[in-house]
Amino acid sequence: MSNPHIMPKLREVYLDYSASTPVDPRVLEAMMPYFSQVYGNPSSAHRFGRAAERAIEESRATVAALLNCRPPQIIFTGGGSESDNLALRGAAWRARQLGKPAKLITSPVEHSAVSGTVQQLGVLMDFETQIVPVDRYGLIAPAAFAAACAQGGAVASVIYANNELGSINDLPALSRIAHANDVLLHTDAVQAGGQLPLDVELLGVDMLSLSAHKFYGPKGVGILYVRDGVDLAPVQTGGGHEGARRAGTHNTPFIVGLATALHLAYADYEERKSRFRRLRDRIITAVLQRLPMAELSGHPRRRLPSHASFVLNGVDANALLMHLDMNGVAVSSGSACMTGNPEPAQTLLAAGYTAQQAKSGLRLSVGLGTTAADIDYAIEVLVAAVHKLSRLKREPAS
Repeated sequence: MSNPHIMPKLREVYLDYSASTPVDPRVLEAMMPYFSQVYGNPSSAHRFGRAAERAIEESRATVAALLNCRPPQIIFTGGGSESDNLALRGAAWRARQLGKPAKLITSPVEHSAVSGTVQQLGVLMDFETQIVPVDRYGLIAPAAFAAACAQGGAVASVIYANNELGSINDLPALSRIAHANDVLLHTDAVQAGGQLPLDVELLGVDMLSLSAHKFYGPKGVGILYVRDGVDLAPVQTGGGHEGARRAGTHNTPFIVGLATALHLAYADYEERKSRFRRLRDRIITAVLQRLPMAELSGHPRRRLPSHASFVLNGVDANALLMHLDMNGVAVSSGSACMTGNPEPAQTLLAAGYTAQQAKSGLRLSVGLGTTAADIDYAIEVLVAAVHKLSRLKREPAS
């Protein structure tokens, strides 16, 4: 006989895969030997070091094959943010050293690892910065980008797929424009890893950043692809690691984990993408049908397979997140860095939403562990929470 005083276990539904993903068990298995068995410093000349170095170079070759580039063009970093910093600072500093235009071009909807770096280079080092406006979907128009590049520049940075809106920029078109004006093009492709094509020849980019924890690898490791002929000044100095472009002892187990996770993501690419789209569309259909105040944010078609985002007019997203969390549902009010921030989401403001609307943004992102039942439960909790908040808003304060 059940005890009526024991509360039933709370159902937990994680719909924040755009913020981070769990490590795939196969990735963890691949990493384990490099914590305790193959533990040498990869820079050491003895057999212990050579074994670690071999694992790193095999991982580099795996990543390079998936990006359609040569292994020396892959730099292993401590994550997507470090990759963004190295790309922008390294290119900007080298351009200034060589007497090239000290101008940085970007958009108002970049991840803070890009926007913060551009801002600091402008304020502290007097680089010229130009922010190219975006449309309602958070996308850069090629014509506006061309105008910004017309006078040249050191480097432009345009996000591949937006972390808050899910919209996908036309990188091949933008890369042609940048190169026609002798401007390097970097892209933060962190959200695209495992979900969009990463062939750097087709994309046309000069530099591309990835982070392992977005595609079921470990946190704290990423890559920066750098096209041949792009000379970066190192941001992190010390030893001659990574072709003297990034100092620091290699994190062998995490590098192995990144390569394994990326290989698994693209070995199963079409099936994952199709499944994510079905689950994503299930969310979008249910939210738009059941919540009249909801508006889909981001592009309706050119968006990440796993990503659904909305503006819930009149709803306080931060209060909504609290209600959802109390019922076991994990989502985001925008990018993970924005969660809990009472200020309007800058990405939504840049896309033309009002300050009030920009406080009502909601992002739900699906992953390998998501089921249709999870989505149905989350929708019921979401609808109930929105109705409760709307009712509380209407009731006069006592």
